[in-house]
Order: sequence, then C-alpha cells, then structure tokens
Amino acid sequence: MVKSLPALTAILFAATSAVPTASQAQDVNSVRIAYADLNLASDAGANVLQQRIRLAAQVACGYEDSRQYDVMMATKTCRTKAVAGARPAFEAALATARHPSVTVGAAAAIIVTAE
Repeated sequence: MVKSLPALTAILFAATSAVPTASQAQDVNSVRIAYADLNLASDAGANVLQQRIRLAAQVACGYEDSRQYDVMMATKTCRTKAVAGARPAFEAALATARHPSVTVGAAAAIIVTAE
C-alpha cells in the first residue's frame, strides 16, 4: 500500500490539472462567495458581488486557455450557466439588503456551481 501512494498522488495530480472534456461534464465544482463585507444596498456593492460571481464561475469552470474551439466554447458555456445559476441568489441578496428590517449576517454567501 505504501508503495502505491506516490503513484496514486501522481494520478490525482494529473486528474486535477487535466483539461476538462465533454466526458467530464458530470463533474460538479462549486465556489462559495462571501458578501457580508459588501453594502448590497448600493450599486457599488452589487457590482462588486457581480464581479465575484464572474470570478467564481471562472474558478468553478476552470481557467481554460485552449485554442481548440470546442473546448473554448464548453468553458464559455459552463461559465455562462454558472453565472446564470447564481442569479436568483444574487437577486435575493440584493432584495434582502435593500429591505431595512433585515440584517445580513457574517455567513452571507452565494454558491456558484459549474456542471
């Protein structure tokens, strides 16, 4: 078992650094975005949260710098879907922040998921 540990580590490293393919479409990656530090009642705070969501979609879908058209399009589609999937939580966070009787706690976060 001990002798197989370096081989297993190498396989896991290779798997995590591989370029995503259509066969990996069933895998799901999620990124948690905290926003308790933002004033979502302001346009500036809402814009920062939108930027965080876009960056989280890049992380969840992977940083793809391929010149293969199908891989580029799959990455773009993944990011678009991830941002769209976070949209209801984003809108709910804005509505909550703009309602004066609700306090947003330190655990306030949005989960951006790539499929």
